[in-house]
This record gives sequence, C-alpha cells and structure tokens, in this order.
Amino acid sequence: QCDLFIQEGARLGRTPAEVVSTCDITFACVSDPKAAKDLVLGPSGVLQGIRPGKCYVDMSTVDADTVTELAQVIVSRGGRFLEAPVSGNQQLSNDGMLVILAAGDRGLYEDCSSCFQAMGKTSFFLGEVGNAAKMMLIVNMVQGSFMATIAEGLTLAQVTGQSQQTLLDILNQGQLASIFLDQKCQNILQGNFKPDFYLKYIQKDLRLAIALGDSVNHPTPMAAAANEVYKRAKALDQSDNDMSAVYRAYIH
Repeated sequence: QCDLFIQEGARLGRTPAEVVSTCDITFACVSDPKAAKDLVLGPSGVLQGIRPGKCYVDMSTVDADTVTELAQVIVSRGGRFLEAPVSGNQQLSNDGMLVILAAGDRGLYEDCSSCFQAMGKTSFFLGEVGNAAKMMLIVNMVQGSFMATIAEGLTLAQVTGQSQQTLLDILNQGQLASIFLDQKCQNILQGNFKPDFYLKYIQKDLRLAIALGDSVNHPTPMAAAANEVYKRAKALDQSDNDMSAVYRAYIH
C-alpha cells in the first residue's frame, strides 16, 4: 500500500514510532477507538517516537474519551496534539473535498492549514480536545439515521406496489434532494453496494453517538432504532459493504 507514496519520494517507516521520530507532524487515521489506542500506546507505537515539539494529528472518528486520553499521553511527553476527524467518503477524499473538524492545539491547527487545504474543501476549529470527536459522531449519527430511513422508504414503496424509481424522482424534486440521497438510492436500485463508506463503520459511529447521548442523559431514540437495523445488516454479512446495504436488513 505504500508503493505509490514511495514512488513519489516518500520514505517508508517500519513502525509508528519510526514514522513519528522522523516527521515533524504525523497524521493518522484508523478505524475505531481500539485501533487508535493501539497505534499510539502499543509496542513501537506513536508514543515511543514522541519527543518535545513532535506533533500528532489523529483524523480517526472515535469517542471524546479516547482522543482526550491520547492527547494527555502525547502532551505529557512534550508533544503537540490535534484531533481532526473528517466528514466525507472515498470519492471526496480522492478529490480533496473532505470537511475537516479539528480541536486541540490551535497553533498546530494553523501549522496544518496547507495540508488541510489539500485534503478538504473546508475545516472547522472547534476548541478543546474532544469537541471534534463529539461533533463528528453527531454528524455521522444524522447521516446513518437518514440512510436507514431512505432504505426503509424504498422497501415500503416496493412492498406496497409503488415504483422505487418514481419515489427517488419525487424525492429529488423536493426539499430532501441531495447528492447523498441520489447516490445511495442509486446504489440500492442498481444493487451495487461497493463500499464508499463501510456499513460497519457507520454502525460503530451510531453506537458511539448513542453512548455520547447516554453520557449526558440525552435521548437518541432515532439513532438507537437505526443502530438496530445496521446490526441486523451486519448479521447478514453486510459489514464490508457500503452503508446503503442496510437496505438488505429490510428485505430479509
């Protein structure tokens, strides 16, 4: 996976610690809280390479407790920390059109501005560590719940004898019209669930968003209902398909 980068002049680091010790600013993006912690705290992990002045930017979508813990251990070694999860999908990433949500070291955020401009169309600085994680989970909670509702509507149309394509045409002419709506409906209508945003990751984000609500005694019944549908889809071996494969939870 590193070959293309090496061809462009990048140097290969054999361990996270080696990468961090070589670079002024290290960017990382992994799948979940456990992976984020293992990357930093594990054998030959990021923490082993942190020295005063070294900078670490975690772009993973995880919970606020995880990024707070990682920030504390990195800062305790004299490092600088920024969380910067991203909103978008694979195509937006390829096009450099992500939305970046950052929090933590404001100076490091400014130092990363040219990198963020290359990765995304805009970025937001949200204050202290943990705020970006919370906001990202809320964004993905809305997106995941909306996707489940789209799938539910398409299946209800089908079982009541209505045209799914006509439903999409109607939605595309109304206030709900969006690239996301059209793309995900087309996935379902074409039976194409090639992953653009893995179903297992949106379910992970829903689970973390529900836990965030629980932590402040705030109800999240819509997210909880959507989460159960995604769990059903995972039980049907849809984890590694696109989130739109949640549709299959309604037809089995």
